[in-house]
Amino acid sequence: MRLLALLLCLVSGLLSAAPAKQPNIVFIFSDDHAYQAISAYGDSRKLIQTPNIDRIAKEGMRFDRALVTNSICGPCRAVILTGKYSHLNGFYNNSNSVFNGAQTTFPKLLKAAGYQTALIGKWHLNSDHRASTTGRFCKAKASTTIHR
Repeated sequence: MRLLALLLCLVSGLLSAAPAKQPNIVFIFSDDHAYQAISAYGDSRKLIQTPNIDRIAKEGMRFDRALVTNSICGPCRAVILTGKYSHLNGFYNNSNSVFNGAQTTFPKLLKAAGYQTALIGKWHLNSDHRASTTGRFCKAKASTTIHR
């Protein structure tokens, strides 16, 4: 009888346990923002005040030890999407490179993990962004890709 009661407690505990909630992820990528151009990093020259970015840094996450593997606009995006250096992801420059959307990208991995993902803004990868992000494309003032 005690064993049955114990099993019932265990089963009811497992059935009533709420699933773990996934954290929200907001990745903001902007061009031409060196650490000195964001006041949250505390550069002594105080080149510009960025109170909204500072608030996000304070309430979220700030990257203090990061490396830019390719500082050119499109290639930098390809590096971030794939996690691969430019010579491995195939997107070297903004002139004649074409991004291979069949590669694994972090939006594809997030979608596979149950996340809804979106890309809002400049794509700049000379490719079919739908193949690269597995999402639906909505024409707007800026490029917008929404995943459901």
